[in-house]
Amino acid sequence: MHRITALSLACAGTFACAPPVFAGTGVQQAAGALDRVVVTATRTARTVDDTLAPVEVIDAAQIERSQARSLPDLLRGRAGLSISNQGGAGKLTTVFMRGTESDHVLVLVDGVRVGSATSGLAAFQDLPVDLIERVEIVRGPRSSLYGSDAVGGVIQVFTRRDRGALSPRAHVGIGSNDTREAGVGIGAGDAKRWWSADYAWRRTDGIDACRGIGAPVFAGCFTTEPDRDNHESNAVSLRGGVAVGDDWTFDAHALANKGSSEFDGSFTNQAETKQRVFGASAKWNAGERIDLTLQAGRNTDASDNLLDGRKVGDFSTDRDSASLQADVTLTDAHLLTVGADWLRDRVASDTRYDATGRRTHAAFAQLQSRVGRHDGLLALRHEDNSQFGDHVTGNAAWGWSFAPGWRVTASVGTAFKAPTFNELYFPFFGNPALDPERSRSTELGLAWQRGSTRVRLDAFDTRVDDLIAFNAALFLPDNVQRARLRGAEFSASTQWSGWDLAGSLTAVDARNRDGGANDGNTLPRRARHAARLDLDRAFGAWRLGLTTAGEGNRYDDFANTRRLGGFATVDLRVEYTLNPDWRLQARLANAFDREYETAAFYSQPGREGFLALRYGPAR
Repeated sequence: MHRITALSLACAGTFACAPPVFAGTGVQQAAGALDRVVVTATRTARTVDDTLAPVEVIDAAQIERSQARSLPDLLRGRAGLSISNQGGAGKLTTVFMRGTESDHVLVLVDGVRVGSATSGLAAFQDLPVDLIERVEIVRGPRSSLYGSDAVGGVIQVFTRRDRGALSPRAHVGIGSNDTREAGVGIGAGDAKRWWSADYAWRRTDGIDACRGIGAPVFAGCFTTEPDRDNHESNAVSLRGGVAVGDDWTFDAHALANKGSSEFDGSFTNQAETKQRVFGASAKWNAGERIDLTLQAGRNTDASDNLLDGRKVGDFSTDRDSASLQADVTLTDAHLLTVGADWLRDRVASDTRYDATGRRTHAAFAQLQSRVGRHDGLLALRHEDNSQFGDHVTGNAAWGWSFAPGWRVTASVGTAFKAPTFNELYFPFFGNPALDPERSRSTELGLAWQRGSTRVRLDAFDTRVDDLIAFNAALFLPDNVQRARLRGAEFSASTQWSGWDLAGSLTAVDARNRDGGANDGNTLPRRARHAARLDLDRAFGAWRLGLTTAGEGNRYDDFANTRRLGGFATVDLRVEYTLNPDWRLQARLANAFDREYETAAFYSQPGREGFLALRYGPAR
């Protein structure tokens, strides 16, 4: 069995990375291309092309080329995703995957589960894109590996990690709406040790976030405040690790972001937020065929809410997690993964909750196999939630490479989602009688690749029982009896005549099937169609690029009375390499100044320009 040291180092600090188990396939072939290796889909290292689940990787080079100014900006329009934002930079942003709810997407940062236990949402707007090394998107249920929340899929963010000689970096930028940015960083790494430190600051005057209407109509944010709503963010990322001998690897990381954001509202119109993610891992090569990984982490999501500068409330949740995982290579064709997870959620707030904590204990097992041209995966998880008892979830997947470059896949999976503390206990809004949401999914995929060209088509069908939604009759959240989510995703990428091209198309039909007054209606804030196209090409010292992204119409309510029209935007960008260490970038976002909303009454930025000067090696 050959070991790939670089691969092991690339995965240190995340989930356990298995050795290359399938002789002559992806992991061995990709030893020099770590950006094609993913760990989120199976909690083990597999190449994108070997993974049975639909996976998309946004690597460092793509992030740099895109000139995206936020994580939501980087994600918009990608296969399976629909994004809703309430008023521009720094404002609440939710991500819907394959038509599931916005809290049905599990988010990890360097292997640590993140998100608010009160709202159930991950703060995508508070994860600075300048500190991100890569993003892995896994579509489809993954509760069999991760437990609650992973109904629609998983998004994992990896912070910067340096390899090679000592390399300082810095950038400054200015843009529309009096936007200013700056950042510095430094790091180094080799096969035995690595470290990095980065800081990023951003401030913008923003836009008028909400075109709300006050008394007596009350719509949107329930007030009329025609002013700019600013946002400021200060973020720090630290990471380091060491390999001791041939058997031990230790890694630790920390990400902290302190932000302030204004918005429109009659009860609160400013929030001061704190996001912290801490994690550490130890990996032990216990033998030729056994790897053990112990990992622990904490995410703190805190917010002080203010009205015209006066504090009116505070919320803080801690999410502590730990896992022990063993990867056992039974043969060159069979990898067994077994493990145990522990999770604790705690709530601290000046708002009274009837319960302020819960614990989860879980055990899981997964078998990955290859026989000839066939791949298989079986996964099973038992989870004991201190509030909602036992839940068993599973996944089964099969792949067949039936011709050179061609592969067909099929999978089935189940998932569940525990109600959030807000849904259960928020005063005058919570419903303690809620049950967990449960889902069953089936999926069929077809993929083709030749050289740099990759094409994939996936169709899915998900049925959700006890979906939690607002019940107007009760004026409380309630369990909708049933919802059905069906759709298809198409993605392709290639290099042609010097151009880098990548695109995706998504069609989703997310319907309420509760048999009541809203039966057959489209679930709110899910765009039925979405598309994205990226074009990039270098001309000597120059690089030109274009991104166009669009989404079809959606409804903002369960009754489907408030329709939001579809839209498409075009972003143009140019980069000039002054010398190997200095680059000048310019970007024109929403070049045709399209007006649109992804949540009713909440504005989106019009045409915006941005200019940045960067120092450091190209990512």
